[in-house]
Amino acid sequence: MRDFILKTMAGHEPAGIDMRRGDFDLNPSLKGKVTRKYTGRAASVLVPLVDRADDMTVLLTRRTEHLPDHAGQVAFPGGAREAGDKNAIDTALRETEEEIGIGRELVHIAGALDLYETSTGYHVAPIVGLVTPGFELAIDPHEVAEAFEVPLNFLLDPENHRIHSRVWLGRRRYFYAIPYGEHYIWGATAGMLMNLYELLTGNKPVRLDAVNAEAEAVRP
Repeated sequence: MRDFILKTMAGHEPAGIDMRRGDFDLNPSLKGKVTRKYTGRAASVLVPLVDRADDMTVLLTRRTEHLPDHAGQVAFPGGAREAGDKNAIDTALRETEEEIGIGRELVHIAGALDLYETSTGYHVAPIVGLVTPGFELAIDPHEVAEAFEVPLNFLLDPENHRIHSRVWLGRRRYFYAIPYGEHYIWGATAGMLMNLYELLTGNKPVRLDAVNAEAEAVRP
């Protein structure tokens, strides 16, 4: 799997600002009609693939409840670009070390997914990195409530992919979701995982018109 991921990511040219993906992919009618706090602000996340011998996993975090944006949500380690960051990769590696204590020397960069626009206005560069096992997490309790791993095969199985909806700013918004045990992976994180799924499998994610999204659970 490691060699396949490296080869696939090396051959992928990430979509940039003109062809970016994002929260509006399933909600084109909302584009330009919602208030966004950080329009166009650059950010990066690391998509950490832990290269375990038995099964490659994806390392995710759950954000603390008091954060101003995306509080309590499952997320990749990452954040907004700072003045001292050299590039998107530097931002992702810095944020990962700050949030969960994994140093950049343990991460082999495989490539990047397509630029992703969040409904809050961030333009997020998802950087895919292979993480060497044996690390010890050092979680920043201010930003991260917990960190956990999900088997990559689980995330790539279309049987586990959902489209859910909720009412947001007075309008119904649809989003990808991947429930995993007690964890609910949704929104931007699930959207980026759909991009990874498409790249690694060659299949398109579930379409809104292919499911009865109105019948799906509405998250409060």
